[in-house]
Amino acid sequence: MHLNGVGWIAAIIIGGLAGWFAEMVMKSNTGIFMNIIIGIVGAIVLNAILQALNFGPFGVGWTAYLITGFIGACLLIWVGRLVRR
Repeated sequence: MHLNGVGWIAAIIIGGLAGWFAEMVMKSNTGIFMNIIIGIVGAIVLNAILQALNFGPFGVGWTAYLITGFIGACLLIWVGRLVRR
């Protein structure tokens, strides 16, 4: 698994922030644990999508992981809402 140059602890912290930002923007009602999960999984999913489309990651480091996690988390929340309907 590629973490854009951040370690596991940093990925958890940044994933939590990304998930929290996505929760605020998408107005979903999830807890801190789900924010962390959504942020990390969102970053992984968006990186996989970018690689499948032959795009590179947004960069390396904390900021790139936060941006990737935020966008990926927003996509996961959006898809989750579509599935629940």
